[in-house]
Amino acid sequence: METKKYLGIDWGEKRIGLATADEETCIALPLKTVSNLAELLEVIKEEEISEIIIGSPTKMSGEAASNPLWLNFVEQLKAKGGKPVNFLDERLSSLAADALSGEKKEKAERDEIAATIILQDYLDSN
Repeated sequence: METKKYLGIDWGEKRIGLATADEETCIALPLKTVSNLAELLEVIKEEEISEIIIGSPTKMSGEAASNPLWLNFVEQLKAKGGKPVNFLDERLSSLAADALSGEKKEKAERDEIAATIILQDYLDSN
């Protein structure tokens, strides 16, 4: 039986941070940063991803943030990605990524760390 492989996504208008994990280890690791859906779809194929977990923008009040660009991205990902897509509240993932990455880290690394946090939170809760 094939091992399930997860892809965590921290979506941003300019950069999309990615992290991966498999069901054997259940440890999320930073992968890379891409800049658009086409690059993301390549990663899904190359990494043989089984399931996608994307951070869902949520206001601190708990109310869903309705970003039309994010909603469009998710619809395109669902239509073209061919994999199950799950959502996780990402309210504090970028702040946590800043805390973990130390001083003056590149934004790309921050996005990958945020994706890692999103994915690890998902794995820990399931």
